[in-house]
Amino acid sequence: MQRLTTIGVYGAQLESFLAALAGANVRHLLDLRQRRGVRGREYAWANAQRLQRVLTDAGIEYRHHGELAPTTELRHLQYAEDAAQGVGKRSRIALAPVYVARYEREILDAVDLRALVAAMPDDAATTLFCVERDPAACHRSLVAGRIGREFGLTVHHLYP
Repeated sequence: MQRLTTIGVYGAQLESFLAALAGANVRHLLDLRQRRGVRGREYAWANAQRLQRVLTDAGIEYRHHGELAPTTELRHLQYAEDAAQGVGKRSRIALAPVYVARYEREILDAVDLRALVAAMPDDAATTLFCVERDPAACHRSLVAGRIGREFGLTVHHLYP
């Protein structure tokens, strides 16, 4: 049976990140970032090339799904809401309703998720990956929610 998880970077160290993936039997990581880097020396391990090497060593397949990344315009829309709320990206706990509506309309409605789900293994978990610690503060929760509803999958959020 296919299993879907999500995971973020903030607040994690490489060891705890890999332990969370191993504990959930994740064998596929789908990177949903537009820019596949993370600012801050403590997160250098999560930059795409380094992350791909580490995941390969751990027996986890890495795939980038840039078609599910928010556009620069959408990200700036969320940043404006963050500023209005007085929160930073790393401390955000929820997405702005206008961001959610536009992301669903402009990104999710335009992507056929059937191929993504069809490529998910039956004997291991697939995880949707981005940077925010809290899935409610990240577009990966929107993707996971849509997949869960449309394909009858339960989503588990990993917190390394």
